[in-house]
Amino acid sequence: MRSFLDTSILSLILLSCFCSAVSSYSSSCQLQGQFNLNGMHKTGDVILGGLFRLHFFPVYADASFTSEPQQSSCYGFNVLGFRMSQTMAFTIDEINRNSNLLPNVTLGYSLYDNCLQVGAGIGAALTLISGQKEQVTLEENCAGTPPVLGIVGGSSSTRSIAISTVLGLYRVPLVSYFATCSCLSDRQKFPSFFRTIPSDSFQVNALIQILKHFGWTWAGLLISDDDYGHNAAWSFHSDLGPTAGGCLAYTEILPRYDPIEIRRIVDVIRKSTARVVIVFAHESRMINLMKEIVKQNVTGLQWIASEAWSSAAVLQAPHLMPYLAGTLGIAIRRGEIPGLRDFLLQIRPDLHHNNTDGNSMVNEFWEYTFQCRFAPPPAGWVEAGGELCTGEEAEENVKNELVDVSNLRPEYNVYKAVYALAYALDDMLQCEPGRGPFSNNTCAHLQRMEPWQMMYYLEKVNFTTSFGDQVSFDENGDPLPIYDIMNWVWLPDGRTKVQRVGEFKRSAFKGEELTLDVDKIFWNVESKQPPRSVCSESCPPGTRMARKKGEPECCFDCVPCSEGKISNTTDSMECTSCPEDFWSSPQHDHCLPKKTEFLSFHEPLGICLTTISLLGTFICVVVLGIFIHHHSTPIVRANNSELSFLLLVSLKLCFLCSLLFIGRPRSWTCQLRHAAFGISFVLCVSCILVKTLVVLAVFRASKPGGESSLKWFGAAQQRGTVLVLTSVQAAICTVWLVSASPVPHKNTQYHSDKIVYECVVGSTVGFAVLLGYIGLLAVLSCLLAFLARNLPDSFNEAKLITFSMLIFCAVWVAFVPAYISSPGKYADAVEVFAILASSLGILVALLGPKCYIILCRPERNTKKAIMGRGTKS
Repeated sequence: MRSFLDTSILSLILLSCFCSAVSSYSSSCQLQGQFNLNGMHKTGDVILGGLFRLHFFPVYADASFTSEPQQSSCYGFNVLGFRMSQTMAFTIDEINRNSNLLPNVTLGYSLYDNCLQVGAGIGAALTLISGQKEQVTLEENCAGTPPVLGIVGGSSSTRSIAISTVLGLYRVPLVSYFATCSCLSDRQKFPSFFRTIPSDSFQVNALIQILKHFGWTWAGLLISDDDYGHNAAWSFHSDLGPTAGGCLAYTEILPRYDPIEIRRIVDVIRKSTARVVIVFAHESRMINLMKEIVKQNVTGLQWIASEAWSSAAVLQAPHLMPYLAGTLGIAIRRGEIPGLRDFLLQIRPDLHHNNTDGNSMVNEFWEYTFQCRFAPPPAGWVEAGGELCTGEEAEENVKNELVDVSNLRPEYNVYKAVYALAYALDDMLQCEPGRGPFSNNTCAHLQRMEPWQMMYYLEKVNFTTSFGDQVSFDENGDPLPIYDIMNWVWLPDGRTKVQRVGEFKRSAFKGEELTLDVDKIFWNVESKQPPRSVCSESCPPGTRMARKKGEPECCFDCVPCSEGKISNTTDSMECTSCPEDFWSSPQHDHCLPKKTEFLSFHEPLGICLTTISLLGTFICVVVLGIFIHHHSTPIVRANNSELSFLLLVSLKLCFLCSLLFIGRPRSWTCQLRHAAFGISFVLCVSCILVKTLVVLAVFRASKPGGESSLKWFGAAQQRGTVLVLTSVQAAICTVWLVSASPVPHKNTQYHSDKIVYECVVGSTVGFAVLLGYIGLLAVLSCLLAFLARNLPDSFNEAKLITFSMLIFCAVWVAFVPAYISSPGKYADAVEVFAILASSLGILVALLGPKCYIILCRPERNTKKAIMGRGTKS
């Protein structure tokens, strides 16, 4: 609201300079004064305004509060600004010759010099929209075409902001060819502003894409102290980041001329590790900066130029090439305007009317640019260095200075701006009565048009230039953006060439797109390759970025990923955890399936245990064969040969059941291994227990009155006892498997990088009861055998049983703590070892001596020898 009031007050003050009422009852306004404006005009049915920078420097009159202040004057003629004004004049002439565009309307123009002043620009804009009539009658109904329907202009962002603020109050469209500030895209503040040059936000995006393309994540930024620079800095700080392209090492405001400040800035550049320097300023500031750069001999920098100086010829001097060669810059789209060169060649000064409106700028161009005078010179002209030029000399100067149309950039934007207004006017005049876009479906008429009606059609303009570029405006008045990427080439002969190496544009279908011909780019370094400019080197896969405290985001340390986590991209912000069954590689850059661990048949431990198991089984088979072959001998028949055979079978099953503990656990192996182990050992221990009971019964039967004890230990009773004892274990196993069956389990608690396959017992109580029952039978057998150890037989079976049971109990007593403390496959190995050790203990201690007698001492394999009646040897 405050901005609106300030603008309104400014407008009223300026308008007061033009007219005021003679009295409160007067019927007319009298023009009280005029701005001292330099311009050129051409009449027509519709007038288009133009604002151009025809001079570089204003000269302000001394301030005085006792008299009316004098208006400032300008000096330092700007040939580029003059050529742009002539481009507008040429474009209007071209449109007037075009029978298909505005066939019945003649365009005219009023072009003014803004002299690089905000005040002069606003004065020229108000002059254009209010006209120059000496008197305006109030009784008139304001009928007729307004002084101008649109203005081409705004040679800079600062001037355009001020002018557009005023013109927006009257809805007069302003089409700028050079104002790039992104702030002008605000439709609330600048409702009538349009432009044919992309905004700085797009230019910043283009520069960020260039940084990203070459991996330059660490850059310095120099800006001018105006709207152009400050808005660019805001865009950089908003859009630039590690993911977008990098960080800014420093941001400095580049003064116009302040030797001390410039020296400080160059010192910052020299000390910084950033090798890329972005300069978002005008060429005049770059000139002063380069003087200090050369003085301090700061080389090895990669300069990135904004469009304001990317094609500046004054900076392409030979003595600056060691520092500026290889510069990459953003340039306004270059176009071609057929016929413009011939039009410029026809420009001639008016030798007789030096101050006419139509030719004053042309005369000034010849005089100030070439120091030529065509009208009678003032006193002292020749003495002061002026001279009279001949026609041939002047024409040669014009060819060299004015008519170079090989690199039309801002002129091409002027060309498009004029055509945009012409196409909008053409669409307006082609409106069919009753189908118009305004109230009551009305159309605008040439005799009574309003600038706001022109704005409506300007927003919908869409045409293609002869060069092939599409021209239209979005909802913010911005065009379809496109920039040329330029590169400063240092030629072997010392000359400089600025060449196009790519483009950056936005299309409706592909979005923003950067195209670069990298092979054509000249790099001012020995390697002839893109230089590096990073605060910290990229973090390779397997590491993550850890920001350094108090420093920009692009300055970081590379921290290796922890175990089980990976990063498979460069400059990863975080390490990701591997899936459950995977583990990080040694380089932490990808996930590998976890190593699996179980007691395998292929590893040395598994091979050893398997060999022992098969060897024990083989021994059992051999012993069984021996016993079968010598089944009729006394030592085999003693103590029930059937139990001996059953014992050997059970021992063979014990050896074989150990194989179920080797190999990757499966559901069926987990369930079968403990059941087979429990039943096999109970069968074995039951046979030994029955043998012990038989020995005791025989010993008691040998005493008077003990014959009756043998009837309880006949063959049927022995088989029945073994069957009952084994059935109890079978019942325990059945209940355990039904209630809480053992299952295979992938254990990751022992080792994070391994999967340990094991069988979970399911029910600890069931497993404990199974082991406890075996232990009970073993202890009972051991105690009974111990009681019968001193029987008066030569071959005492009870001693062998006692010894074998002691081995058995010792193994399994040691097994419990070893099993509990052993992780993973080693628990299975401990259990297999206990099975094999106890089985071998029984086999060797109990059956070994019998095989020895059968095979090696057959003379002792007699009834007498067994009863202790034979001859001892």
